[in-house]
Parts: sequence; C-alpha cells; structure tokens
Amino acid sequence: MAGTEDWPGQQPELDEDEATYCRRWGAQHAGARELAALYSPGKRFQEWCCVVLCFSLVAYNLVHLLLLARWEHTPLVMLGVVAGALIADFLSGLVHWGADTWGSVELPIVGKAFIRPFREHHIDPTAITRHDFIETNGDNCLVTLLPLLHMAYTFRTQSPEALEQLYPWECFIFCLIIFCTFTNQIHKWSHTYFGLPRWVTLLQDWHVILPRKHHRIHHVSPHETYFCITTGWLNYPLEKVGFWRRLEDLIQGLTGEKPRADDMKWAQKIK
Repeated sequence: MAGTEDWPGQQPELDEDEATYCRRWGAQHAGARELAALYSPGKRFQEWCCVVLCFSLVAYNLVHLLLLARWEHTPLVMLGVVAGALIADFLSGLVHWGADTWGSVELPIVGKAFIRPFREHHIDPTAITRHDFIETNGDNCLVTLLPLLHMAYTFRTQSPEALEQLYPWECFIFCLIIFCTFTNQIHKWSHTYFGLPRWVTLLQDWHVILPRKHHRIHHVSPHETYFCITTGWLNYPLEKVGFWRRLEDLIQGLTGEKPRADDMKWAQKIK
C-alpha cells in the first residue's frame, strides 16, 4: 500500500520542514470531517460515468492518431506536447485559483459537487491520497468529455486528406486533454511521500510534472499563490508578475467579495 503524508516518520527522505507540512491539520479537523461527509452516492455515480466515457474516448482517439502518424509530423507533435503542457498548467491554475478563492460550498449544484473538494483539501491535504482513482479523476474527466467527443466526431466525419492537414492540431488538442485529464492525479502524487512508482518520482524530480516540494508552497495559509498543479512551470512567472493578486483585486473591486472568505470559514471550524 502506498504511503502518504500521514506517515512522515516512515519516509526517510523527508526533512524537518516536510514532516511539519505533512502533519498540518488533517482528517480529524472538524471542517474536514464535515466536508468529507458531503461526498454523496450521486456524486460517485457521476464520477464513474465520466471516467468510463473519458477513457473510452481517449482510447478511440489515440488509435486514430496512431493510424495517421507520419515521421514528418514529429517536430509539430513535439511542439504540441510542450504547448499542451503549458496551457494545461495555466488552466489548472485558473480553475484552482477560482475554486480556492471564490464561491461557497453552499452554492446550488456546484458547491457540494465541485467546490467542496477544494475546501476539504486545504484543511486535510492528505485526504486526496486516500481517494481512489475514480474520486481523484472523475471531475477532470467530466471537463474533458466535450473536446474528446468533438475529436472523435472529427475522425468520423473528415476525409483522410483533411485529417492529414489537421493532424498536428489534433495532436496538440489530444496532449492538452491528456494533461488536463491527469492533472488531479499528478496533484495527488505531489502529496504522496511514500510508495510512488520510480517513474513518477523521476518525472517529479525532473519537473516534468508537479514536484512535491514545489507544491508545498501553495499549502502555506492563506493558500494564495502557486495555483498551477499540472507541471507547475508557470507558478514562478505568474507569481513574479502578481497575476493572481491583480485578478483578485479586480474582482473584489467590481463585486465587493472578499477572496478566500469561504475557505477561511471552513478552516476555522472547531466542532
């Protein structure tokens, strides 16, 4: 069984700062218990449906991409992989920032279904490591269903000549979809400190995907920086230009809403 942040004493590579980070709050926090209890059978069913549909479409589209592959496509495909990773990283930050900073668990439909996990994660960062594959990836699979369906429709309806012209673009879209689909899995790995496959830790060490120490910066209260969680490549430049703070100031000025008010409410629950 893979270990998690709950067990820093069993992971010799953890330094003192990491061990302190791993022990903050946790599953016994009153707010964490209440939020975890809001995970419903209906939500679970939605996640199952989205995962099955998503990976069926991923397989279908991947087969068509492989059948159309040509060596001359290689440079543009490689460019598409990098561009897909960068854009997925930015989108992950935008969604993460939006859900962390605004909205409430009490909002109809989206509150319990989509904002709740973000609130739980800040007061129990280890919760994600106890989620199975379905709970971890269900929402991301939902987000990528429409572009996957559009890609499948393109393969079914376009001529071979048209697909030849579209191939680099479709590869870019596919890479973007894959990075978006696996963003929360990558996020989960960034909180898992024991038992990860060697290939995952290598990707983290090489900063191909979000490294553990890098993501730890976000988990310093009040959780107002380093929101990008796919590769983390954009966190430093966005922080240097004050991108998220400027957006928050703009929205607060227009709406009067205070950033992270709901997040702090759950963090301060004591019973």
